[in-house]
Amino acid sequence: MSGFWWQQAVTLRGSVVAETLPKALWFGLWGGAIAFLYRQGFTQVSLPLLSTLIPNLVLGLLLVFRTNTAYERYWDGRKAWGVIVSAARNLGRTVAIGVEATESAAQAAQTKALYLLAAFALTTKNYLRGEPATAGVPPQFLAEESLVPVARPPLYLANRLAAYLQSQYRAGCLNEAQLATAQTTVDALVESFTACERIQRTPLPLAYSIHLKQLLLLYSLSLPFQVVETFLWLTPVMVAVISFTILGVEEIGLQIEDPFGRDANDLPLDNLCAMLVGEIEALARELPIL
Repeated sequence: MSGFWWQQAVTLRGSVVAETLPKALWFGLWGGAIAFLYRQGFTQVSLPLLSTLIPNLVLGLLLVFRTNTAYERYWDGRKAWGVIVSAARNLGRTVAIGVEATESAAQAAQTKALYLLAAFALTTKNYLRGEPATAGVPPQFLAEESLVPVARPPLYLANRLAAYLQSQYRAGCLNEAQLATAQTTVDALVESFTACERIQRTPLPLAYSIHLKQLLLLYSLSLPFQVVETFLWLTPVMVAVISFTILGVEEIGLQIEDPFGRDANDLPLDNLCAMLVGEIEALARELPIL
């Protein structure tokens, strides 16, 4: 356990060092300039009263609120994807076991419905990342379905699944209770997609983000004036370390507030989709051969 702690403490992958360190070093150089002026006799640059300009408590509360808000969005995204995985599994089981496909054509439609489930997850991931709808989607998952003119491909596929279930009910391959349960599961897929879309399309208010950055800038620029009398030539080091700390917290919040991208700190959507695709393909392989 101790070795794992040290391993995480020094790892760079998934950290915000690359994004934060250049800014921290810049503030460190600024601290070095102030220390140089102080050493040259410009003692008036020592202004410890500036420590009351932005009280640490206020800045700390703002950073905590920023991080908590971003993590809430991250966790909401994870819960929405948890529902997508759970609903796809349940609906896949209903289609594979509950639908009585006694003819080859009916079984072909059954297999297509299973593949549409996997395509729903893949197109949802692509939509949230702003990538082409069919990127990484095997052609057999979509068959003759064309997603080119579709604004929201996951909703289109959910409608196709709902239509399939309704057709199986009319054909007597699903009873009323099974249809109701399956349609509720499709509703859960749509609701989860909508939740992800809400998270992605509702960023934190711009004014709040700007104001926090302005406070961080003002605080970091005022740090050398607060500590130069005490630390002198260590001022740039102290300023860089403190700036790195507070800027890192802000950067973490920035990265996780939109959790659907490809950054190391984003949700593992590729892994979730690969897992779900594997399960759906296994269900399709287990269908009886007519």
